[in-house]
Amino acid sequence: MQHAHTHPHPEDHLTSSAMLQDIVIGLSDGLTVPFALAAGLSGAVQSSELVITAGLAEIVAGSIAMGLGGYLAGRTEVEHYAAELAREHQEVQEVPHVERAEVDELLAEMGLSAETRALAVQELTADPEQWVRFMMKYELGLEQPDPRQAPKSAFTISLAYALGGLIPLSAYFLTDTPTEGLLWSAVITLVCLLLFGYLKSRLTGQPPVIGALRMAGIGALAAGAAFFVARLISA
Repeated sequence: MQHAHTHPHPEDHLTSSAMLQDIVIGLSDGLTVPFALAAGLSGAVQSSELVITAGLAEIVAGSIAMGLGGYLAGRTEVEHYAAELAREHQEVQEVPHVERAEVDELLAEMGLSAETRALAVQELTADPEQWVRFMMKYELGLEQPDPRQAPKSAFTISLAYALGGLIPLSAYFLTDTPTEGLLWSAVITLVCLLLFGYLKSRLTGQPPVIGALRMAGIGALAAGAAFFVARLISA
């Protein structure tokens, strides 16, 4: 009688998507940079309207800059992969004996015996396309990037930055003075940083409490430095 094979325990692994990475980049900067700017202005001006105006301007400029940075990073990855792919094709055509030796070395590092390596090298190098794909992945450690990812990253990072930036600024809409706005903004932002750091660390397999404290600490240091510099200058 045959028994169905079952795993003794479920395996739960996270494959971090490009979108998750983009959200983390945009949201973390969006929470900290506008918060630090608003905190700095709160130490130098007496008008909440000025803090709000400057904060909104920074969010717009920052989201555009972050989105553009994400787009350029995505395009650079695509162009780098294309350049390395062309170089590998050229080397396979011009110095195949060198490339075969490199395939054999890679297989040896994987623990294959000499006899198995000889057969594997013969199979892998029979098809130039398969050969090049193997070298790209195992020699260079490069995966083919999605050419459509660059605009997606730009939009995701930009939107995440804008949403993150509005969180610390929201307190100034509901209070009468910059000092009061800063107090509530600090409470709201630090709570969000703790939650965001905790969830990000859980999703990426890191210690969640340490991640939460690290994220909140970075935001607090940035805001504190901006506040005291602004106070020093205004004095």
